[in-house]
Amino acid sequence: MIKKILLPLVSLVIAFSAQAEGEKQTLDSLLKQVLSERNVQSKELKQREQEFVNKKAQQKTLLNKAQKELAALEAESKRLNGIFEKNEKKLSVLEEELNIAVGTLGELFGVVRQVSGDFAGTVQTTVISSQFKGREPFLRTMAETKNLPDIPQLEKLWFELQQEMTESGKVVTYKTTVVKPSGEKVELPVTRVGSFNLVADGKYHVYQGETQQITELARQPSGRYLSLADDFADEDDAFAPFAIDPSRGTILSMLVNAPSLSERIQQGGLVGYVILALLLLGLVLAGERFVTLRKQKAMIDEQLTTDEPIEGNPLGSILKTFNEFKDKDLETLELKIDETVIKSTPPITKGISTLKILSAVAPLLGLLGTVTGMIQTFQSITLFGTGDPKLMAGGISQALITTVLGLVCAIPLLLIHNYINGKSKGILQILEEQSAGLMAQKTQMVKKD
Repeated sequence: MIKKILLPLVSLVIAFSAQAEGEKQTLDSLLKQVLSERNVQSKELKQREQEFVNKKAQQKTLLNKAQKELAALEAESKRLNGIFEKNEKKLSVLEEELNIAVGTLGELFGVVRQVSGDFAGTVQTTVISSQFKGREPFLRTMAETKNLPDIPQLEKLWFELQQEMTESGKVVTYKTTVVKPSGEKVELPVTRVGSFNLVADGKYHVYQGETQQITELARQPSGRYLSLADDFADEDDAFAPFAIDPSRGTILSMLVNAPSLSERIQQGGLVGYVILALLLLGLVLAGERFVTLRKQKAMIDEQLTTDEPIEGNPLGSILKTFNEFKDKDLETLELKIDETVIKSTPPITKGISTLKILSAVAPLLGLLGTVTGMIQTFQSITLFGTGDPKLMAGGISQALITTVLGLVCAIPLLLIHNYINGKSKGILQILEEQSAGLMAQKTQMVKKD
């Protein structure tokens, strides 16, 4: 039992003793190593101190040299600062002179850019560009550039301006492509009249600056302008009549876009057509009355040349009645002649009152069209406001056109009515005079008896 306990204890003591001996040997070796390194460092430090002491004189020499260089650099810096200040003053003077020069040139080149921009807009739309193409890009560049233009650019700008002025006074014929209203492109000889008009194949053309094409006007001016254009293209003399557009297309476009007579009549609407129908009816009736009264007057004039009654003649009927009842008493004869005159009156006065009514109704219909047109205008204003005048143009056009049509119908019908009424009254006056003459003849016959 005791052996079992003592054996482990003895083993543990031996283990601790071995470990302590190993640790002692390790600490001794570490101490020796530290002492060795300390000695080495001490020698290095002494060596460095010795080197520093040996180089002390050399360091002092380098310090003196560096101080001298610093003094020299400070002196050079002071000198350069003085030069810099002088240059600053001189530079400010030169900048002021430059600003004055640039200001004068800036105004000049500002005018150049402005002229280039304005002329570029002119070149885009002028008919001269249909012959001389490719001028606009240069002018746009001149107008938009921020750099000062050089001499060649200024000379080219002057050339373009001079060319435009020179060509505006020429009449030139040249072949180029023309676009028809149908879209077809054909090659035609085009006559350019200055910077105003283009004529080809006896018709007016316009130059489209956006597409750089010559197009034929879909609607041409009236016939007399077309005849002038046709004759002008074939004319070989130095001078020839021609209608030009000084506005370079504005007046021509307004002229061709102006509504024709039929289009203006259509603007009058239903009321306008009714007024024209009344005018046509009145003219037909007036023509019939004119022919009838002329025949009646001719028949009466023929009857005045003979004492024998003519059949179908109003005056002959009165003369026939007188011959039949001249043996009757005076009162009976007068009644019979008055009856014949009354029977002869309707064919002479027929339709005259209708003409008078038509001449009075026409302006009333014009007033009706005016009222309906204004109603339409106010309805457009109520629905869409007054922002777009085109929305009100239809009603205003109807109001004005119907008024004009009413007056155009009433004035001639009133004059025709007055003329025909005078003619009929003249014929009736002849009949009454002749009737009175026959009655006077009968009275003389009674007195003789």
